[in-house]
Amino acid sequence: MNEEQLDYEFYTLTDEDGNESEFELLAACEIEGVSYYALVPVEDSDNEYAEYVVLRREKDENGDDILVTIEDDEEFDRVADYFDDLLQNEIDYDAGK
Repeated sequence: MNEEQLDYEFYTLTDEDGNESEFELLAACEIEGVSYYALVPVEDSDNEYAEYVVLRREKDENGDDILVTIEDDEEFDRVADYFDDLLQNEIDYDAGK
């Protein structure tokens, strides 16, 4: 597994209804050659208990990178567990300083 901790990277995501929302990247990783991102809505980014979303990077029909919802429950659970462990360890590590 390849992981990245990225600071202050923001994404504007557009849902299927055309609504835009701003998200802050918490972490990214690669599992079995697939890239995943954990993002939190900007309005919740200062709340340590805010829920984050997990998305998978894919290519659209033009070859551009897009972030999509993970539809497969098993894949989602595996990736969400990974990010839960990663982010919990990060919180524990910071609290122990």
